[in-house]
Amino acid sequence: MNKGYSVAELVPHSGKMSLLSRIIDYGDEWLTAEVRIHEKSTFYENGGVPAWIGIEYMAQAVGAYSGLQERLVGEKPKLGFLLGTRHYNCNVTQFPNDAKLFIKVEREMQGENGLSAFQCSLTGGGIEADASLNVYQPENAEQFLQEVI
Repeated sequence: MNKGYSVAELVPHSGKMSLLSRIIDYGDEWLTAEVRIHEKSTFYENGGVPAWIGIEYMAQAVGAYSGLQERLVGEKPKLGFLLGTRHYNCNVTQFPNDAKLFIKVEREMQGENGLSAFQCSLTGGGIEADASLNVYQPENAEQFLQEVI
């Protein structure tokens, strides 16, 4: 069902901090993205990327899902914030060179106050990780940042 949205169209990250390789597919409550690990990957060291970076891959896939929701109503993607994760489990300590990882995020709850919860999974080549992410997307991120700083 992918209608051709690129990562850049959905996620307000740029340069080296844009970590997703592509958007694969999406539905009303979910999105699947891909990350390819290579020597030029951000955070690459000693033959791969540390597995804890999987949390950021998941968070950016949530950002892509959120950006998609904005695009579908004619708006630009908004900045959001990862509040935390519960139970990040991964069966490896590193994502090796040449790994192709698939990240699926499913919205479990979305409040009118901008708080949301997502169930996330990361799989590929015998790698399995999962987590629940709590995120916050204020209506006006710049104003929010001014208030908390």
